[in-house]
Amino acid sequence: MQMRCVIAGERGRLRILIYGLNYAPELTGIGKYSGEMADWLAERGHEVRVVTAPPYYPAWRIREDYRGKWYQTERVAGHPLVYRTPLYVPEQPTGIKRMAHLISFMLGSLPVMLRETLWQPEVVFTVEPTFFCAPLTLFVAKSANAACWLHMQDLEVDAAFDLGLLPPKGAIHDAALRIERFFLYAFDQVSGISTKIVERACSKGVPSHRAVLFPNWVDVDAIYPLDPAKRRSNAIRRELAAQVPGIESKILLLYSGNMGAKQGLDLLGPLTEAFVNDPRVHFLLCGDGAFRPKLEALVSHRANVTFLPLQPFDRLNELLNAADIHLLPQRADAADLVMPSRLTGMLASGRPVIATAHAGTQVAEVVDGHGIAVPAEDAAALQAAVLRLVEDEPLRLRLGLAAREYAVQYLGKKQVLEQFERELKALAAFR
Repeated sequence: MQMRCVIAGERGRLRILIYGLNYAPELTGIGKYSGEMADWLAERGHEVRVVTAPPYYPAWRIREDYRGKWYQTERVAGHPLVYRTPLYVPEQPTGIKRMAHLISFMLGSLPVMLRETLWQPEVVFTVEPTFFCAPLTLFVAKSANAACWLHMQDLEVDAAFDLGLLPPKGAIHDAALRIERFFLYAFDQVSGISTKIVERACSKGVPSHRAVLFPNWVDVDAIYPLDPAKRRSNAIRRELAAQVPGIESKILLLYSGNMGAKQGLDLLGPLTEAFVNDPRVHFLLCGDGAFRPKLEALVSHRANVTFLPLQPFDRLNELLNAADIHLLPQRADAADLVMPSRLTGMLASGRPVIATAHAGTQVAEVVDGHGIAVPAEDAAALQAAVLRLVEDEPLRLRLGLAAREYAVQYLGKKQVLEQFERELKALAAFR
């Protein structure tokens, strides 16, 4: 590896083709990180092209200004060249419809990806989900004599079985695992956003020398704790004052991000009910997704709950600082299959996190010492953790300070992406 890095340092600028379903201007999840990564590489002088879909996540609706268009090309000086390809977006993403959605992107992007072989990229980088992109990525990389890299934002195949999107046993299950193993082994490099995902990839046949950690990051200069004197009177709380009398003095518990099937948001029903008569506490639920209508039906009638739409990035720090406590519920069967992207911002904001994750999972290990992790899907344990932090302000402040220190030390955008760039150059040179 050391020799690879020395040789790669002489290469300078790379031609990098990024292939993924989600991309900027999506505000949450994979699209946010893929967009920031591509822009950062372009700013470093690399030639970057992106093949992606129109923005639709987490609302599961194609954004208004992208509707009615098939193939689009976005050219902005100093930024990657972006090709948008058509796809099917179901209003209700059930198992079969979700599969059709993923396949439609692969088929719609096929002619664009094949054309890009003529550009002769040096690295073809794809993001899972969707794993349906893996075969085409490998074909394009081989045709262009390029290195190929698969980045796992979550374990899509395992999640499909564990979340009930595909049958957990039988011929389909066995065939899917064999196909996944075959394609995983074919990549020159496989990365995951958590050590648990990397370990799972190795258990599926990826050689350890080809598996690397590439965590999600946070811009610790853009997301940071506000002056304690200003926390209770920031812009978000001021705007809510008309709806929530006395919000300046309340302890605000925030859930912000995608409202989907993996999040375990049904736990918020009994949680908000448990504190409905506690005048100290208010819940702020911010985001969008397929589960939001059900969540609104569960809790919106309660006076201690307020909903907000997704907030733009320039308001994110104000939003995260409006909270006294961050909530990170998720289903037990998703704990090590996905690593919630919003966790990085929660930690950087200097607020404690309460997560539902079993001991030994990646989420529980990250939250330990920076908040409280309780067993997944345990409503009583979640309520007890909330009450503990509501009643213990010194503990809240201590855990929040530790969360910020962890984010700065391990999750800073600059250090994560600089290491990623070194790996890219080494891979291209070695190839």
